[in-house]
Amino acid sequence: MIDKDKKFTGQPVLSQLLNLIRSSLINKVNKKYHANRYYKKLPLRVHLVSLLYGVFSYCNGLRELCEGLLACEGRLVHLGFDKAPARSTLSDANTKRSFLVFEMIYTELLGQYHSFISDSRLKRVEHQKFKDHRQ
Repeated sequence: MIDKDKKFTGQPVLSQLLNLIRSSLINKVNKKYHANRYYKKLPLRVHLVSLLYGVFSYCNGLRELCEGLLACEGRLVHLGFDKAPARSTLSDANTKRSFLVFEMIYTELLGQYHSFISDSRLKRVEHQKFKDHRQ
């Protein structure tokens, strides 16, 4: 019998993933890129969570993503926000917020968890590249 970690029992997959993204990482990215400077109603964390929700829900567009978030608006507390963002707000943030913000989050997470990822493509990835990129 496999000994399972009790830490994630009963949590949705998205919540488990979000538990791996430290708030210090979000704060570091915010500080470096001033990611929340013009987005008072859509902080970086809510933007990131919304986009990840869309990926895990197989959403094909922004309208579908927003309708999905709106449909489960009462249960969004476990994702870290109390109200679904408006489609126009998400659209503006997608257009104006730099992709470098998300690139840095991805790179930091990949550098931190690359040894746990079971993807054969990552065998060619050198950890040193991530260390160099983060500095």
